Amino acid sequence: MSDALPHRLDRSLVIRARRETVFEFFTDSAQWASWWGAGSTIDAQPGGRVLIRYPNGVEVAGEMLEVRPPERIAFSYGYVSGTPMPVGDSRVTIRLDAHPQGTLLQLTHEFRDAGARDAHIPGWRYQLSMFANLVAAKVVGEVVEPIDRWFQAWNTTNGDSRERAFATLAASTVRVEDRFSRFEGLDDLFGHVRAVQQFMPGLRIERRGAPRRSQWTVLADWVAVTDSGEVRSTGTNVFTFDGDRRIDSVIGVWDDTPRPL
Repeated sequence: MSDALPHRLDRSLVIRARRETVFEFFTDSAQWASWWGAGSTIDAQPGGRVLIRYPNGVEVAGEMLEVRPPERIAFSYGYVSGTPMPVGDSRVTIRLDAHPQGTLLQLTHEFRDAGARDAHIPGWRYQLSMFANLVAAKVVGEVVEPIDRWFQAWNTTNGDSRERAFATLAASTVRVEDRFSRFEGLDDLFGHVRAVQQFMPGLRIERRGAPRRSQWTVLADWVAVTDSGEVRSTGTNVFTFDGDRRIDSVIGVWDDTPRPL
């Protein structure tokens, strides 16, 4: 491939996962295919073949030019058939840098002409968004378990057990806010829940329905009920997770006019 590629497209985004986790999508064909489409493959070594098979049947092929785990890959990129460029006629470089929230992904796609570059701008915007969501799904995994553990911790009456449960589930800087609370950190979380149980004994919170996830955000509906089964309040919690599958923040949205919880 000639180095005469004067036109470039640059995109970057922060992914809440470790670089090693993100890089696995570039070294494992199954994970590569989960991003691009069934039948896509990647041979993560210099000279290895790269194949992207889009769901509509369009195929892109290329050759791996550089592999530096977990920091960088580069490969040629072109269309097996159709337009706008033949196999090997452009170059994609993906760099992964450490970031306080996880990984900063920086993509550069170099082209021979500006028209081909412009045609790929919306495609890369879409594909990198899809990629971030796939990484989030891998890190967060099955969301029912951590959400249920959160509500179970709220309902635990033994203080030591409750604090251990929250400490293993939430980030040390966890942020919590709703109509009646706005604070950061585990110490304030411990004190807040202790006060709730002191002034509203017998009230428990239960998940209602299946949680819904997009990227690192999970929505979970809940109901607050008394020991007798009386429903006192309902609402939805908006959870965000960090790259270590810990709860980073919780925002509570109420459906009604509740008493403080």
